[in-house]
Amino acid sequence: MNSVFANKTILVTGGTGSFGKEFIHKILEFNIKKVIVYSRDEFKQFTMANMSEFTPYKDKISYVIGDVRDKERLTQAMSGVDYVVHAAALKQVPSCEYHPFEAIKTNVLGAENVIEAAMKSGVQKVIALSTDKACAPINLYGATKLCSDKLFIAANANSNTKFSVVRYGNVLASRGSVIPFFQKLVKEGAQSLPITDFKMTRFWITLEQAVDMVMTAFNEMRGGELFVRKIPSAHMTDLAKAVAPDLGTHETGIRPGEKIHEMMIPPEDADRTLEFEQYYVIQPNAEWWKERAANYGGKPVSSDFSYRSDNNSDWLTVNDLQKMIGNLDE
Repeated sequence: MNSVFANKTILVTGGTGSFGKEFIHKILEFNIKKVIVYSRDEFKQFTMANMSEFTPYKDKISYVIGDVRDKERLTQAMSGVDYVVHAAALKQVPSCEYHPFEAIKTNVLGAENVIEAAMKSGVQKVIALSTDKACAPINLYGATKLCSDKLFIAANANSNTKFSVVRYGNVLASRGSVIPFFQKLVKEGAQSLPITDFKMTRFWITLEQAVDMVMTAFNEMRGGELFVRKIPSAHMTDLAKAVAPDLGTHETGIRPGEKIHEMMIPPEDADRTLEFEQYYVIQPNAEWWKERAANYGGKPVSSDFSYRSDNNSDWLTVNDLQKMIGNLDE
């Protein structure tokens, strides 16, 4: 995998976020030429630039203030860039529901800007991050990310730049995650933890697993794939027990735009899905993909296959979750 990043210049939109920092920290281990952190928040860039894990690499990291809504600024920033990771998005479900036009401007029109800037700048490869909420979406956030996924995949039709998508579930302890929320309630003396529905299940992935999947995608992509990392599920009641074994839980009722179970591959995509050891690939239903699909590998899934958080074969126990949370706190 070293060779795919060797002497490359990589730009990361939303580079000061949880994923962006972890990805950049990882690729700095390779002989990259430069990494560009593209984001809107100057204070987060200042903070990141002064973090101990990044200060030794000052000569290899550039910080660029910009918004994915600004195509001209993106095009400037991508000059001389080989690879792009598009991680910038409005991600909070309630916020997107209350501010739908803003979500569309960033998540849909911003995706279009990234695509057009990458094409114009001669970028070789682009990976866009997606979410389980983009699969059969019931909220605006998921709908905007589904639009984004389709834009990036369709962009391969008439472009020398290769575009692919990586889709995964909830990231442990990322900004806005339920784990820090539960921990905050415990510190404040809560008598029980709120669960919207006791039947609820969720996919869970660590930042390291998310980064590894994106790096694998850069290595394997032909342009047009939607990569789905195999990850475990957990019952939300078990997650609450892992955070606070001595506290009970109470049901609050499902929120607008929230599902009881999440899905990353719908049954409608089963006929185009290939299984690999650590991930699935959803192939595009497009004429231009036929040539790229030659000798692709992987094993076709069954015709009734779907990948949901409640039909998963891999489950986290309370003990597993406690170990993972403990590792996050170290």
